[in-house]
Amino acid sequence: MAEPSAEWYAEPSPGPYRERASRLAGAVVWTRTAVPGDAAPVLPDGCMDLLWTEGRLFVAGPDTRAYVSDEPGGPRRYAGVRFFPGSAPSCLGVPAHELRDRRVDLAELWDAGQVRRLTERVDAAADPAAALEAVAVRRAADAEPPDPRLRAVVAALSTGWSVASTAERVGWSERQLHRRALAAFGYGPKTLGRVLRLQRALVLARGGVGAAEVAVVAGYADQAHLAREVRELAGAPLGVLLRAR
Repeated sequence: MAEPSAEWYAEPSPGPYRERASRLAGAVVWTRTAVPGDAAPVLPDGCMDLLWTEGRLFVAGPDTRAYVSDEPGGPRRYAGVRFFPGSAPSCLGVPAHELRDRRVDLAELWDAGQVRRLTERVDAAADPAAALEAVAVRRAADAEPPDPRLRAVVAALSTGWSVASTAERVGWSERQLHRRALAAFGYGPKTLGRVLRLQRALVLARGGVGAAEVAVVAGYADQAHLAREVRELAGAPLGVLLRAR
């Protein structure tokens, strides 16, 4: 069996958007400005984000379906640190499955007084994204690092390895892999594999690859299987997602 790639794929948020590599391994720091009518969905990507908007720090848990914000109309500035899949729980101090499909104020996870001071600091910063990244970097420095085998899990599943083969590769039983995946990614390895395969398919399609070839390369049984999975996870047909981007 071929060695799995270490690549991963993340769905950018809608609206004016910029991102850069973070000082945290594998993470990205991003900014965007939401405007009225900006309601394009954020698609599942296997990641968790530490987020800031004026006066608020919060966390986006791992999504199992497309998420559409119900925030009031903008313009509203956002900044975020999107953690590499599986790395956020050790930094944030909460198992990923507890935040699945949720947006949670950071004060529910950390000391409320500390979060209030951090929010004021990020609000006052000339570069809120850099200030938010500094919060994440300091927190990660004090936390137990994530198990390095989690990266091997992401690499294997993102290139189509089976759950059984992935478990064997990292030295866990399938039951152990499932338990550790829930805590690290928010869902089991089968769902994580589906999410990563969706992101791989989107990258291919956005690069101009036709749907039939996308289905083959990304590991779907056929084009109909691709269409069903995209609609179930993303809430819209592939063509609609490509036009929306």
